[in-house]
Amino acid sequence: MIGVGIIGYGYWGPNLARCAAEADGCHLASVADLSPAARRRASQRYPSADIEEDWRSLIANPKVDAVIVATPTRWHFELALAALHAGKHVLVEKPIASSSREARILIEEAERRGLVLMVDHTFVYTGAVQKIRDLITSGAVGDIYYYDSTRINLGLFQADVNVVWDLAVHDLAILDFVMDASPLAVSATGAGHITGSPENMAHLTFYLEGGATAHLNVNWLAPVKVRRTLIGGSRRMIVYDDVEPSEKVKVYDRGVSVDGEADLPRAEEELNRLRLNYRMGDIWTPQLSVKEALLTEMEHFAQCIENGTKPMTGGSSGLRVVTLLEGATQSLGRRGQPVELAGMRAAS
Repeated sequence: MIGVGIIGYGYWGPNLARCAAEADGCHLASVADLSPAARRRASQRYPSADIEEDWRSLIANPKVDAVIVATPTRWHFELALAALHAGKHVLVEKPIASSSREARILIEEAERRGLVLMVDHTFVYTGAVQKIRDLITSGAVGDIYYYDSTRINLGLFQADVNVVWDLAVHDLAILDFVMDASPLAVSATGAGHITGSPENMAHLTFYLEGGATAHLNVNWLAPVKVRRTLIGGSRRMIVYDDVEPSEKVKVYDRGVSVDGEADLPRAEEELNRLRLNYRMGDIWTPQLSVKEALLTEMEHFAQCIENGTKPMTGGSSGLRVVTLLEGATQSLGRRGQPVELAGMRAAS
């Protein structure tokens, strides 16, 4: 059994602790948090676990084989690197680090020591996203035209990252998992309407290989919580609504086809011969796994450690996502001026 230690028992840490305690192949060995109240809660819930104030004590604990970093983003790099130096496997909350440079250092250190480095891109482990990937890779959706996502709610405001690094990171992880086409460029605009806080609303457009686009709307100032994604393809279209208690994914056999052929260099009369046909076929809801994504992820982490295999959301996945976040941040600073991503990926 792999002993898991969790640094940070605030917002997301309790969920990670619960899954570490319940997952096959591992057990919760230790929890560390600076807050006395957080330590009391952890001690009451997990009396057999070692409860620490100092994260260094957790990393040095011989009962701990793997460390989960569940702290604000600014601490991810330092804590993950210290755990790797101590010979511990590491799972880091999203994003993996504050910069691609830091992400590369973590990847290199994990590879040098033969350790598992994994990122908590939780949505990748949902039944919904797994099914969407299957539909796309099987060709059932056809050529992808667009990915359009709205991810909005009221709060939670973050002190050290803006809404792009907090919310858009989810869609970027999903895109990285389900799409073969790499983003070529990004244009991003946003604004911060709360004094002393970073951007709390943003619109991002990624231009992908093959001509597809991905448009992301993220917002901490919305009156309702919306988690809705539309994916359009040449054969079928997908609606993914994560707020729905059931039927989160619906597949629409709908689209547009063109009758007739036009010789584009010739006269406009040729273009007038084109006729659009609208296909209005069936709607169906695929069966999805109902197993909790975070529990699936934790068991995958334990299996990767046990078998020495690479995780689905390993360090390289985290690096690719952070590189996209950096590109979006640059475009935000330039009021939407597109930023080419090819050079950034090469540097990464």
